[in-house]
Amino acid sequence: MADTAVLPARRVGRETAAPPRRRRRGRLTPLLYVLPALIFYAAFVIVPWVHSLWISLWEWNGIGVATWAGLANYIEVFTDSALRSSLVHAFGFIVFYSVLPIGIGLVLAALVAATPWKAMPLIRTILFLPQILPLVAVGVIWKWIYSADGPLGLDSSWLGDFALAYPAVGLVGTWVSTGLCFLLLLSGIGKIEPSLYEAAKVEGCGPIREFWHVTVPGLRKEIAVAATVTIIAALASFDVVYVMTGGGPGYTTMVPGVQIYQLVFTAGRVGAACALATVLSLLTCAVMYGLNRLTRER
Repeated sequence: MADTAVLPARRVGRETAAPPRRRRRGRLTPLLYVLPALIFYAAFVIVPWVHSLWISLWEWNGIGVATWAGLANYIEVFTDSALRSSLVHAFGFIVFYSVLPIGIGLVLAALVAATPWKAMPLIRTILFLPQILPLVAVGVIWKWIYSADGPLGLDSSWLGDFALAYPAVGLVGTWVSTGLCFLLLLSGIGKIEPSLYEAAKVEGCGPIREFWHVTVPGLRKEIAVAATVTIIAALASFDVVYVMTGGGPGYTTMVPGVQIYQLVFTAGRVGAACALATVLSLLTCAVMYGLNRLTRER
């Protein structure tokens, strides 16, 4: 009787000791699946970024002996008017690359969803076409359109005008980003419960009130995705600006991407270029963090 009373207790002790170990193994198992991607990301993103951060502390032309500069390159980023203006221009492009495309995409998506046209595939193709074109080709095409002998018949090229060059380049970003925002938002509208629109109609809401009180709140996640993609595109803009204006006239369209290129390959100032790139990456992370907090589900 004593033996039979002891054995079950021992079995119970072993059974209760096993689950914590299994739980620990269960927590580590998902990490094994992401480990290959994490190694790849660390090798090609994190390590180069840390190396760039180290180079930014030196004055180096990329070939000769480097000289210790400390924080001098970072001080120059915020005190030099040309470097500082490039950051300002990049943030200004958020209006053209993100705010306008999302606004236009919202309106177009709402109109198309409310009116099931037979030409829907053609409309989607036309709006999404800029996304599949190389940005270098986009820059070349719009540079010709804005030229004096282009199809618009302008008296002089807008890209050579100090007042018109910046908005002219920005509108090209709007043209490129609108198609992506339109498709994202149109797919999101299809996920909104039709009963919400029916309830809005019962309450006497018209099309505009339905748009603001049903469509826009229902597209919170899609708007967040579109804003994330387009804001990063605005801050990292290079191809279109480099092809169309090269940062000119003067510094009116200069952005960090073009400025970094010129610092490295024209001025031979790799340390200053890495400092500007580091500041830009940190500002981008800060903006993305704020956007994620703003669009988080409550």
